[in-house]
Amino acid sequence: MSSFPRTSLGEIADFVNGDRGSNYPSEDDFVPNGVPFISAADLADGVVDLAGVKRISREAYERLRSGKTKPGDILFCLRGSLGKAGRVFGVPEAAIASSLVIIRAKQTTASRFLYYVLQSPDVQGFMDALDNGSVQPNLSVREITKIVVPDISAHEQRAIDHILGTLDDKIELNRRMNETLEAMARALFKSWFVDFDPVRTKMDGRWRRGESTPGLPNHLYDLFPDRLVPSELGDIPKGWAVQPLPEVVAVNPTRYLRRGEVAPYLDMANMPTRGQSPDVVIDRAFGSGMRFLNGDTLVARITPCLENGKTAFVDFLDADQVGWGSTEFIVLRPKPPLPPEFAYCLARSVEFRNFAIQSMTGSSGRQRVPADALSQFKLVVGPRVIAELLGSLIQPLFARARAAIRESRTLAGIRDALLPKLISGELRMECAERFTGGGTA
Repeated sequence: MSSFPRTSLGEIADFVNGDRGSNYPSEDDFVPNGVPFISAADLADGVVDLAGVKRISREAYERLRSGKTKPGDILFCLRGSLGKAGRVFGVPEAAIASSLVIIRAKQTTASRFLYYVLQSPDVQGFMDALDNGSVQPNLSVREITKIVVPDISAHEQRAIDHILGTLDDKIELNRRMNETLEAMARALFKSWFVDFDPVRTKMDGRWRRGESTPGLPNHLYDLFPDRLVPSELGDIPKGWAVQPLPEVVAVNPTRYLRRGEVAPYLDMANMPTRGQSPDVVIDRAFGSGMRFLNGDTLVARITPCLENGKTAFVDFLDADQVGWGSTEFIVLRPKPPLPPEFAYCLARSVEFRNFAIQSMTGSSGRQRVPADALSQFKLVVGPRVIAELLGSLIQPLFARARAAIRESRTLAGIRDALLPKLISGELRMECAERFTGGGTA
């Protein structure tokens, strides 16, 4: 029970629906580079993720009479994933799909505090009660405005915002750092194994032994050949080879689990569309599915999960532990001397994704990539010294990302334990000030 007075969401926030009817964007309004048109799928980890967002033309955006976001808004899901929410920041302008509503804090309410209220047991319990197992549960704005929540003073709002926000800020900082680390690893993979930049640098005369050269340290340029030669894939470094993927990367390698044995389970819903690691892995008795070890890469092979980029690098198991997941995963494991991370960089590459999408077969809506189709994918592989050098450079990046992910999960656990106690008043200002060092005024 809350020790605070009670109020309703309608008293502390305003609600803005998206536009409807003839103004709603049609298929012709969507363009590659336009104004973000945010749907429930674009809400992740409490923020708006623009990585795969659809965009509408400037004309379509100007036509909308409502549903335009402002920084500090909270987007809340009305259909499907009831209660899913994301804060808008760093997005100058955007519009929302019909599955969302904008919740905008009133003057007496702090924006981020309002987000935490929406994550509280009062609101989420209401969502759970409405979600009766229907395929597409729905919620009206009128229903949301009537939800009873604690009426908390501005002073205590700031304390709660500071405590929970500090944790979320560190989680967000880790997320951005991991994006950078992964981008560095993937850029190195592309530079060496797709664009052959070190070879081209030597061919163009930009590298001279003993002189400063952009890119790699000079002593590493010695490991690359100085010219390209023709091949079935075009020009490739001299001495390198074109090989079918299964010759250098094991596809669905054998992993052992006994039926009924409890092991970490990853379902398709929790496969990340960006980043290397899933948010949720649970223990479940093994029935039927793909099995994997640390160092494996998982790729969704079914539409639309493949097109959406569902891919993961397995680094969340204990040593020698076997995990399992959907039958719609393809498991990839590079053969030595290639480092395990090679397969993840490959699976995220445009070349691999385009090939996989074009290889899909089956009826509309249930298309998937046959595992044996990957034998037709060919890649260029260098000598052992290059493979080992790649591993020595990208493995520390993945290790740093893994440590940051583990830290973020710990911080999220602390946040999730504190949130209901702070929102309900079970932890009051005296405790809050110990967290904030008295800086809550």
